[in-house]
Amino acid sequence: LFAIFAFATCGGYSGGLRLSVDCANKSESDLNIDIAFAYPFRLHQVNFDAPTCEGKHREKLSLIGDFSSSAEFFVTIAVFAFLYSLAATVVYIFFQNKYRENNRGPLIDFIVTVVFSFLWLVGSSAWAKGLSDVKIATDPDEVLLLMSACKQQSNKCLPVHSPVMSSLNTSVVFGFLNFILWAGNIWFVFKETGWHSSGQRHPPDTMEKQSSSYNQGGYNQDSYGPAGGYNQPGSYGQVGEYGQSQSYGQSGPTSFTNQI
Repeated sequence: LFAIFAFATCGGYSGGLRLSVDCANKSESDLNIDIAFAYPFRLHQVNFDAPTCEGKHREKLSLIGDFSSSAEFFVTIAVFAFLYSLAATVVYIFFQNKYRENNRGPLIDFIVTVVFSFLWLVGSSAWAKGLSDVKIATDPDEVLLLMSACKQQSNKCLPVHSPVMSSLNTSVVFGFLNFILWAGNIWFVFKETGWHSSGQRHPPDTMEKQSSSYNQGGYNQDSYGPAGGYNQPGSYGQVGEYGQSQSYGQSGPTSFTNQI
């Protein structure tokens, strides 16, 4: 959805401005000079006619600048990001087993996500600079400076209508939002790869080794069991010197009395 908003607000833009040239001779004036431009913002190809205030002669002028490279690059990234997101959604839902097979799917997904994050950052930054230049090139005050009639103080040149750039500003915002979105997805895609799984195997192995070392050590041996020195038969289970059989229930003083 963010990719759709990004390329729709930029690629579908069309705008214009209107200027007014009031000559000293009113019959030579033109109060409605409309200049229209649109994506991909090859402004040097946008032509318009303006009065010279020297009879009926009119001059043919054009806007300045070609900002199609940054705009087309931005829209291209948005379109491919939308197509990849759509394809990835289908794979996630219907081909989950194929996606996880041999860990190839998560690795490819991780690499593509990193690449798109970088492209969104570069494309949004380039388009932000290009949009700034488009605003300057289409500023009515700057366009009026191109007209020869406006260089004479006897003529009055005024901007009537300025271009509306709100949708283009929105496209830049969505461009950086897409960068944040894709960059944030890097972690979640990384968790699906084998790199994350292999990193999680070491702590349990270490704990198992430590547990086995304690089980084999002296702290877990039953020193008071059948193999222990205090529980060995012989001293309390042997027949006494006078034929008396001593048991575990006899205490030390009783044994001493019998021996006496």
